[in-house]
Amino acid sequence: MGGAVNDQPTNETDRPTNEEAGAPVLRSHQWYGTDGLRSFSHRARTRQLGFLPEEHMGKPVIAILNTWSDINPCHQHLRERAEAVKRGVWQAGGFPLEFPVATLSETFQKPTPMLYRNLLAMETEELLRSYPVDGAVLMGGCDKTTPALLMGAASVDLPTVFVPAGPMLRGHWRGETLGSGTDMWKYWDQKRAGRIGDRELAELECGLARSPGTCMTMGTASTMTSAAEALGVTMPGAAAIPAVDSGHSRMAAAAGLRVVELVREGATLSRFLTREAFEDAITTVLALGGSTNAVIHLTAMAGRSRIPLGLEDFDRIARRVPVLADIRPGGRFLMEDFHYAGGLPGLLARLGAEGLLHLDRPTIAHPTMREQLAGALVHDDEVIRTVDNPVAEQGGLAVLRGNLAPDGAVIKHISAEPHLLKHTGPAVVFDDYRTMQATINDPALGITPDSVLVLRGAGPLGGPGMPEYGMLPIPDYLLKQGVTDMVRLSDARMSGTSYGACVLHIAPESHIGGPLALVRTGDLITLDVTQRTLHLEVSEDELARRRAAWQPPPPRYGRGYGALYEQHITQADTGCDFAFLSRPGEVPEPYAG
Repeated sequence: MGGAVNDQPTNETDRPTNEEAGAPVLRSHQWYGTDGLRSFSHRARTRQLGFLPEEHMGKPVIAILNTWSDINPCHQHLRERAEAVKRGVWQAGGFPLEFPVATLSETFQKPTPMLYRNLLAMETEELLRSYPVDGAVLMGGCDKTTPALLMGAASVDLPTVFVPAGPMLRGHWRGETLGSGTDMWKYWDQKRAGRIGDRELAELECGLARSPGTCMTMGTASTMTSAAEALGVTMPGAAAIPAVDSGHSRMAAAAGLRVVELVREGATLSRFLTREAFEDAITTVLALGGSTNAVIHLTAMAGRSRIPLGLEDFDRIARRVPVLADIRPGGRFLMEDFHYAGGLPGLLARLGAEGLLHLDRPTIAHPTMREQLAGALVHDDEVIRTVDNPVAEQGGLAVLRGNLAPDGAVIKHISAEPHLLKHTGPAVVFDDYRTMQATINDPALGITPDSVLVLRGAGPLGGPGMPEYGMLPIPDYLLKQGVTDMVRLSDARMSGTSYGACVLHIAPESHIGGPLALVRTGDLITLDVTQRTLHLEVSEDELARRRAAWQPPPPRYGRGYGALYEQHITQADTGCDFAFLSRPGEVPEPYAG
């Protein structure tokens, strides 16, 4: 064989080609397989990397986009998992290449990784387009990485498989099972209320997060990886496998095998990201009691797939889908329990049996979702409830509208105290998060359990990046009186692990003059979740006077990505994508010759 002994091909015909491999002409062929100078250079440089022509010529080139980094504990294990993906790609006859991409660590990146979701989406899109790539495996899971990777991949439309990072193991403290995120908020409030001290808090630091992986509650991370599985772009059952379980490594290898097959089948991502798939992803999020962040992310992902998706779709589906997953923060159990109870296949099988899913659409692993779910079982009816015994009769999310939110707002009402779901109270307004933090405990503000806490300046532009400020803290003195929930309003988001009567994503945001900018302390605000309304009890004449006096704040950024962000970011109701990325329009393939 040419090159097998001395690494030198004896003549041009010794190089493997697509035709010899029996495969259709690959996209990577224009880099490697022609007789021009550029292909000569590409082959020489691939030899420089240490690869023989037999290893890559005529084989599907698979990009493995890995969001691992030293500062992302959710993805701490993905360096090893990338090796499992490579193993699968090699086994299937492909050629894997690993690409490091932005990590977007939810825990550490400020002001919020949401500011950089679109940056990772752009990086994903441009890497896949500009390199000799025939297919892709996307590795992520920490909140913004899942939508960002899939947004970018959808824009390029190659054969693609998503590998979720998987949830961490359950936490432990003094005989209690802890849920990362949710119990952080809970016990921090107990510390503020004086019910636990510094010693207990130090012990909790050691018990909240015990292994690599994403939050093991139904926070944004597990919500979005579950949505990816419901879309049909992961291996079956992938979303709930604990990060450190050996099954996770096997799943990663299976993803590597499958993506090579998808390339040979010509099955690009658009085959799977259909209108029906997005409706099923919404249904899944609602049945899980999932994060409100899914509203923004799924809207943006659908936009990249040229599929119109709006707040009305979420509210329409929420009215008919019960909450079946009894998982924190809205329930009792954790993702590890969910996995052993049957995981997402078990939950989807129950939804499908009730006619709540489109079962005849394709997935990356099976011709139809119906075939993918064949034989899926639920092993614990407490963790994954039956339709006759749901956690809640309707999905745990409601879309609100009114003169305070003409373009919509959302509330995860399953996580709120029921008596607050219809409430009128006087506003206490904070213009920014720092001021709120500094003054929230001041008794002079006169905050009572009936007050409506209002935070503005926290939206896509005002945040900047729409930080997770929406679970506004309850004043210490009210916590000590036993108050555990209040109505809270903002144009911010909140962590999927958070809870409470928090109205979020108010659009348009206050930073651009939305009605939230006009609220004053003492104004009465009415929330009515049943009627799906959010109303500021102020006359239109008075609002018009306030609007005429309002002045827009100056731009925050003078250069760099921040300036690009300010110029092009859209509002929450349309997914907070960049307008120039979500609009229709073909991008030409690069010329590699």
